[in-house]
Amino acid sequence: MTTEVTTQLWVKSSYSNSGTCVEWAPRTASATGTVPVRDSKNPGGPALAVAADAFSSFVAGVKAGGFGTTA
Repeated sequence: MTTEVTTQLWVKSSYSNSGTCVEWAPRTASATGTVPVRDSKNPGGPALAVAADAFSSFVAGVKAGGFGTTA
């Protein structure tokens, strides 16, 4: 599936303080069941299309600390 990058409303994590993080497009997610995800450092680059349930599971795992911490 190709995700149109230019017409999305992209959102960064509220935890992003350096400006370099992953962005996602929540409006597309609610309309299609697919979550577009891209690298904020390359907004004109490709976007991944992730199934909404897989993205929700990933976010829950991050919130639960399931992926460790960074130094």
